[in-house]
Amino acid sequence: MRSYLCIDLKTFFASVECVERGLDPFKTNLVVADPSRGKGAICLAISPRMKKMGIKNRCRIYEIPQNITYITAIPRMKKYIEYSSNIYAIYLKYISKDDIHVYSIDEAFLDVTKYLQLYKKTPIEIAKMIMKDIFDTYGITATAGVGTNMYLTKIALDITAKHSPTNIGYLDEEKYKKELWHHRPLTDFWQVGRGIERRLNRLRIYDMYDVAHFDTKKLYKEFGINAKYLIEHSWGKENCTIADIKRYVPKSKSISNSQILFEDYSFEKARIVVKEMVEMGSLRLIKENKITDTIQLFIGYSKDTIDSTGGTGKLKIATNVYSELVKAFLKVYDTKVNRDVKIRRIGVSFEKLVETDNVQLSLFNNQEKIDKERRLELTINSLKNRMGKNAILRGMNLQEGATAQIRNKLIGGHNSE
Repeated sequence: MRSYLCIDLKTFFASVECVERGLDPFKTNLVVADPSRGKGAICLAISPRMKKMGIKNRCRIYEIPQNITYITAIPRMKKYIEYSSNIYAIYLKYISKDDIHVYSIDEAFLDVTKYLQLYKKTPIEIAKMIMKDIFDTYGITATAGVGTNMYLTKIALDITAKHSPTNIGYLDEEKYKKELWHHRPLTDFWQVGRGIERRLNRLRIYDMYDVAHFDTKKLYKEFGINAKYLIEHSWGKENCTIADIKRYVPKSKSISNSQILFEDYSFEKARIVVKEMVEMGSLRLIKENKITDTIQLFIGYSKDTIDSTGGTGKLKIATNVYSELVKAFLKVYDTKVNRDVKIRRIGVSFEKLVETDNVQLSLFNNQEKIDKERRLELTINSLKNRMGKNAILRGMNLQEGATAQIRNKLIGGHNSE
C-alpha cells in the first residue's frame, strides 16, 4: 500500500505578507488585493483570522463588511514565487524530486512510501516533520492530507484537514466511504466544479454515494470518458501515481491563456480582449517555432448568469500567423457568444501543436504575404524580448477595455513586484 502527502501552504499569499510584516496571520486582518482595480477586485487571499469571521476566500473587496478593519497588501508574485521555491527546497531535504509533484505555487504531492522505513516514521509523522520545518524556517503554517492514493490525499487535505486540530487529515478507501460518501456539496470534491455538479443534480445525484450507486451506463452517456474518473473517485480509487505523472508525455501539445476581467465587459469590449489574447498566443507560437490548425475559445459570463460558452475552430492549414488565427477565433466568438450577457472570463487555447518545419504549403494561400507577416511578428518578438513587452503595441491595445498593456506587467495575472 502506498502512502502520499499533499501539503498546502495555508492562505499562502496572505501568510507571506503577514510574515514579511512580522505579524501573526491568525491574529491579523489582512487582504491580498489590488484596490486600484476597484471595489470589484478579487482578493487573492485573506488571512485565517478573517476566514474565521465568515469572510470567504477569493471574495471581492466590496463583499468585506465595512465594519471590519484590515490591512491591504498589493500582490507581489515575485515574492510568493521566492517563498515557494525556498519551501520546495525544504521538501528536497527529506524527499527526492522524483517523488514530488508540484501541483501549484502553494501545494505539492509527496510519495513517502519508501521513506517510512528510512525515517522510521508513519506518514502522519513525516507530514508533521516537514510542516514543522516549514514553519520554523519561514513562519508559514502548512496543512496536509495523508492518504493511500493521490485522490484520497487531496480530499483529506481539502475536506478533513481543515477540521483537524493538527491541520492533518487522513483517508483510506474505507474511511472515505464511511465519512464522506454523504458529504455535500459535491463541489468540495476534487475536479467537481459547479457545471458538473449541476449535471449530476439533474440526474438526482447529490453526493458521492449517489455516484457510486448510479447506473454506470447513464453516467457514461452524460459524461463520456470522464465518467470513468467520477465512478472511480466515488469509491475512493485512483490508479495514477507520481511516477506516472513524471513519465507522462502528452500525445498532442497545446498552449492556452485565460484571464478574469477587471469588470463586466460587453460583447464588443470583450471581443477586443480576445484579439489581444490571440496576438499574444501567436507571438508565443512563433517564438516556440510551433503551428496549429485547431483553436478553442472559452467565455464565462458575469456572476455565472448563464452557463459558459465557446467552441472549437478548425483552420484549413496549420499556422502561427496572427491574421489567420484571429479570423478563426472571431468566427467562433461571433457565432457562439451571447451578445446580451456581460462577460467576465475569457480563455483561448491553441491545440495540436506541431513544429513549424512540418508545415504543408497550400496553393490557396498567399504564401508571400504570410511569410512577410511572420517575419514582422518575429521582429516584434525580438523587440519585446529586448525592450519589454510594451515596447511595441498594436492600435487595438490602446482601445477602451484593452488589457494587454496591464497584463504585460503581471506574473500569472498579478502584480509582479
